[in-house]
Parts: sequence; structure tokens; C-alpha cells
Amino acid sequence: MKSIVLVCLFAAVAFAAPQGQPAEPIPIVKDDSQINGDGSYQYAYETGNGISADEKGELKQVGDVQAISVQGEYSYPGENGEQIHVTYTADEQGFHPQGDHLPTAPPVPEAIQRALQYIASAPAAAAPSA
Repeated sequence: MKSIVLVCLFAAVAFAAPQGQPAEPIPIVKDDSQINGDGSYQYAYETGNGISADEKGELKQVGDVQAISVQGEYSYPGENGEQIHVTYTADEQGFHPQGDHLPTAPPVPEAIQRALQYIASAPAAAAPSA
């Protein structure tokens, strides 16, 4: 019984020990940021392993409240070595990314486009009375 406990204890210690060589730290090649008193900001950074980002934001009036409007981009190396690049905007309408690697919706079939145009041009029908 003692030998089973010792074997389990040894296995637990072996699995908890660090494995392999420690990773080299990745250098920060560029790091710029600016925060302004009017709520606008910008930042940019780049690392030694090919990751980079750049973003600018500003406050704007939307109805009775202020909202932040953002434009930016980021990139990083993909699993196959290809550089992934994304540009985006974000505002009161949501987050809108664009990139060659992102999926796109298929085109709307012609018959559905005609039906939508017909619906848009048809006069509104009166609601039935009760």
C-alpha cells in the first residue's frame, strides 16, 4: 500500500515540474500611446514575433449620450505562417471587422432581390378593423 502511495506521489511531482526549456521572452519593438483630455486616444504596438496593433478612438455625440468611435487594425502570424491582418471600426452600430481570412455571406439570389424590391415599392396595406 505504501508503495502505491509513493508511486502516485512521485507521478504527481513529475507532472507538476516544469517541462522542457523555458521560453525566450518576446521583445516589444514598438509601444506608443496617447490619451487626451477630450476622451480621444491612440495606441500602437509591435512585438518581435510579428504581432502588431494600431487603434484610434474619439468620443462623439449620439442622441443624448456620448459614444466612442474606434478605428484600428491588428495583425499576427497565422498557424501556416501567413500574416493575418484585420482592420475594423467600432461604434454605436457595433464591431465591424474586415480581413481576407474572414468568411463572407453568399450573394442574395436574384429572385429574392426582386421580391424585396417589389415589397419595398408596394403600398402599405391597411390593417383590418376589429
